[in-house]
Parts: sequence; structure tokens; C-alpha cells
Amino acid sequence: MAGPERYPHLDRIALPADLRALPEHKLPAVAAELRAFLIDTVSQRGGHFAAGLGTVELTLALHYVYDTPLDRLVWDVGHQAYPHKVLTGRRDRLHTIKHKDGLAPFPTRDESEFDTFGVGHSSTSISAALGMAIADHLAGDRQRAGARRHVAIIGDGAMTAGLAFEALNHAGSLDVDMLVALNDNDMSISENVGALSNYFARVLSGRLYAGLKEGGKRILRRVPAAWELARRSEEHMKGMILPGTMFEEMGLNYIGPVDGHDVIGLVRMLRNIRHLRGPQFLHVVTKKGKGYAPAEADPIKWHGPGPFDADKGLIFKESATGPSYTQVFGQWLCDIAERDPRIVAITPAMREGSGLVEYSRKFPTRYFDVGIAEQHAVTLAAGLACEGLRPVVAIYSSFMQRAYDQLIHDVALQKLPVIFALDRAGLVGGDGATHQGVFDLTFLRTVPNMTIMAPADENECRQMLYTATLLDGPAAVRYPRGTGPGVQTITEMTALPVGRGIICREGRSGLAILAFGTMVATLAPIAEKLDATLVNMRFVKPIDEDLIRLLAERHESFVTAEENALAGGAGAAVLEVMSAHGHVLPVLQLGIPDRYIGHGSRTDNLVDAGLDAASMTKRIEQFLQSRQRRA
Repeated sequence: MAGPERYPHLDRIALPADLRALPEHKLPAVAAELRAFLIDTVSQRGGHFAAGLGTVELTLALHYVYDTPLDRLVWDVGHQAYPHKVLTGRRDRLHTIKHKDGLAPFPTRDESEFDTFGVGHSSTSISAALGMAIADHLAGDRQRAGARRHVAIIGDGAMTAGLAFEALNHAGSLDVDMLVALNDNDMSISENVGALSNYFARVLSGRLYAGLKEGGKRILRRVPAAWELARRSEEHMKGMILPGTMFEEMGLNYIGPVDGHDVIGLVRMLRNIRHLRGPQFLHVVTKKGKGYAPAEADPIKWHGPGPFDADKGLIFKESATGPSYTQVFGQWLCDIAERDPRIVAITPAMREGSGLVEYSRKFPTRYFDVGIAEQHAVTLAAGLACEGLRPVVAIYSSFMQRAYDQLIHDVALQKLPVIFALDRAGLVGGDGATHQGVFDLTFLRTVPNMTIMAPADENECRQMLYTATLLDGPAAVRYPRGTGPGVQTITEMTALPVGRGIICREGRSGLAILAFGTMVATLAPIAEKLDATLVNMRFVKPIDEDLIRLLAERHESFVTAEENALAGGAGAAVLEVMSAHGHVLPVLQLGIPDRYIGHGSRTDNLVDAGLDAASMTKRIEQFLQSRQRRA
């Protein structure tokens, strides 16, 4: 890492109080150093990148004006919070972010008192900040009540979620002092950012305007006709010169748009806003990737890169043994869409991550990116299915949690043929607890009419996806992040027999290992070593009851293994079948323990959960030894 001479101002800032001690005119220099530090640090280890570069000035201004951590800053998503971590005592550990025992990838309450709310999934900041503001308003300590300020910093992508608008609607109806700062990096409104719009924003946030406005209200309310005319005139004037009429209608005082890279202007704006009463909405226009040309040119590519050459702008590619499951899905989707015109694809703002780039180019009229709106994505799919189409919802396992009601009520209850391609199922590594896809088997298995499949390899994933298109109800295919065991995919698509597992190896030790998905490849050499029967169960629902009964009759003990929470998961389904048919065998369940698995590499996660080969071998051997002692 570069020496301290590169950051003479940043070196003096250990905490926000140190930042506030600097004269205002030094802030542009601090911003330049902070941006350089982010480029230097993230280039070495990787991490979320472009969003943080865009929020440097906004972060500085917020910590400069607001008395953090007494004042509450609530960040949305967390991709944009790296500058916040640097300014709040974690600069020397930023290079550890997303790595085991390092900094968390997102704001986390147990990491710092400056992280007021744990985030990871989007669009939560306004609700959380509003809850804090209400709690402070209700507090019995009157010396504190009203003195603390609350700010929600939400990214423009996060504003597409219904949760954000539900919170705005509520906030506008309450007499609470809070600020919603919209970090808008959509360049479609860049022409609105300049001297004129900044002038209007300063006027609308100033005390003189606020005083005249409130004083006028008190007088004009006595004359109803005059008050209504004045109110409508103000709304129409704002509507002509500003894009904030919608927020005003919701009850928030709209200010902006303002230049998000003018740190001095932001500081002066926020000083005005901090003294305003009631809910405020500040529209800040930024450029994602600001200050690093490659990231400015392609902010999607540079959203969360691995290590890269900062001078050349080249991201170092990880070596891959074969196509990832995401790539297998993307290729299958293009292939099936060529054959079946009923196929349409939906994604909640994850085109690149879900492998939909090529499909979106080939079939633009059959591709729908709904933004960060998982609930809408699922019900939209239900509507499409009602009219005879075959919608494929490409979604991360952890994001599927956000649309559980829609899955139950709008899709499964009506037995609509919606296909859920659940990427990042299981342990995902660096993004940590908020993104681990370890609950889907549990929450999907409880839903009637669902078919749930877990492929053991790449080709099985392709064939399972095809199988899902032939069903008359909803189906989910859950597959992990990254590459599989390296099985070549077969171009021809063949339907698998629904609810049927396969025996991969017949053993003679009396032990049967019933493996689901990724666990099949990991347990294959262990089964060989122990001379155990190995079964690829394939289907979690409907589970292969006949095979389980047959195995129970021929074996003395079972091991179930899944990359999902043990509570209510695939292993629990096996136990339910055994109980229903009166089979009493010792069973060792391997899966995710009843706790959250933190950030680190995927290998770290597997070790932490006890699902790596060494840990599972040890546990199975201990299980067998315990059986022998009892015998």
C-alpha cells in the first residue's frame, strides 16, 4: 500500500470528529485523497468499487455537518459505504474487507457504532431511519429528543423497490425531523445539475425561504381560497423547475437536484437542511465510478471487481476449470428460448450476475429487468403465466426471500408454471451473512404445488431447467455460485423423472449417504473411502419416498448432506419420510448449523459450516464409531 505521504490530510482523520476539525476549504483535498486511497486499496484485494467512488463527497459532507455517531446515518445496500468505513476508524483494515476475519462487506452494527443499521439487501434505509427518528421523538430524555438528526442515504437503484416508497409515504405523514438523501448516479438528469438548479436548491433549503413559507402558511390558512391558490401555485412552480413534485405530494420537502461532487456546496446545503423541521428529501446527482476513468466508462463492470491493475485498468481474471453454473443457465435459456416462443425471462436488476446478458440481446422483447423489485418480479411472472407464457425468474437465492408472499399467494396457490432459477444457492463467500443462500430449500419446501430440484453438476442443472419447463406448476432449480465439478453439458435436453433420485454407488458398509446438490461431488470420494452407498437425491420436493424406503430396508444408518439450513431442509424431509413409514435408523444430518455464516471465501464458509471434505469425513467417522460402541 502506498506510503502516508500520498494522504497528508486523510492521515489526520481517524474519526469524523477529526474531519470536522478541518477548515471547510480543505475538504476538496480530502476528497481527492480519499478517492485515491479507495482506488489503491480495492485494486489490491477487490471489493465493491464504483459506487463508493461516487459517494466520496457526499460521505464527507454528511460526516462534516452531522454530529456522528450521535446523529444517525443509515446507509442503503452498503455498496456505497466504503468511504464511510474509511472515515469512521477502519481505514487501516479496509484491505481486509470481505475476507475472513476482516471488515464486513456492508455496514454492520457489531463492527462500529457509526454503523447504525445492518444492511445488505436494498431499500431498507428509509424505513430504518424513520423508525429511529420516531423512537427518538418518543424518548423520555427530553434533552436528547429533538437534538439528534436522522439521515437515510439511498441509492437510485434502491428507489425502485416498493419498500422505499412505503417508507416515504409514511414519513411524509409524520411530524418527524429526518432527511432522505437520494444518491442518484443516473446520468439522464445530468443536464439539470448546474448553476441554476443549485441556486434553486440553496433557496429551497435556506432559512429565509423556510421562514417565509411557514409564515405565509399561518396567514393564508385564515383565508381558505387564498391558501389553496398559494399551495397550488407553489406546487406548480416547483413542478416546472424541479423533478420533485411526487415527493412533495408524499409530504416531503424536496430539495435538488444538486451536484454530488461539489463537497463545499453539499456542506452548505446540509447545514441549511439540518435545521429544517419535518421530513426532507435531498436529490444528489453523482457519477458512479467518479475519479477512475475505467469505472466511469463501465460502472457495471467495475461494480465489484476482484483485484486489478489500477494503472492499466485491467481486472485480473480468476482461472476457471469450466463454465460457471450461471453461464450454464444463460446458455440454456438462450437455447430453450430458440425452441419455445413462450419462454420469457425476468430479473430484478441482476442481468449480469444472473447470466442474462446474451439472452437480453437475442430476445429483447422477451426480457424484463424490473429493477430492484423482487415482489413485482414474481407477481409479474404470475400474470405472464396466466396468459400461457413460461416465465423464468432469474434471481439470487437470498433475494428470493423478499418475495415469499408472492411466491405462495400469486404463484403456487394458483399452480402457475413459473420457473425460478435460484442462483447463488448455498454459501457464497465474500458478501457474507446477508447474501448466503442457505434458506431456500426450507422456505420453498413448505409451499404446496412446488417442485424443487438441486443439481449435482453442470449438465444436471441444464436438464433440470428443461424439466421445469414441462411441468404444470411452479418449479425451482437451485444452483451454487461459481463452477461445478466440471461435467460437460449435453446439448440435447432430456426431461428427468420427477421426484426420482439415483444411486451413484452401491456400498457394503451398511451406510447410505443421501446427498443433495453440491454435496454429491464432495461426498463421492468419502463414500468410496468408507464403502458407503452414495445417492444423488436430485429432488427435494417431491422427494423420492420409494428410494428412501428401499435404502432404509437395506442399510443400517443414514447420512444426509445439503448446503442449506438443517432446520426444515432436505435432511428433515428424509426424516419425515422415515418417520411416516416407521423406519427407525440412526441418521447424521450435515448442513448449515443454526447460525449465520459470515464473510470470507467460499472455502472459508464451507469450513465454518463443517461442510468441507475434511470436516464431513471426521463427523461421519465419529458417527460410525459411536454406532459401533453402542453395538
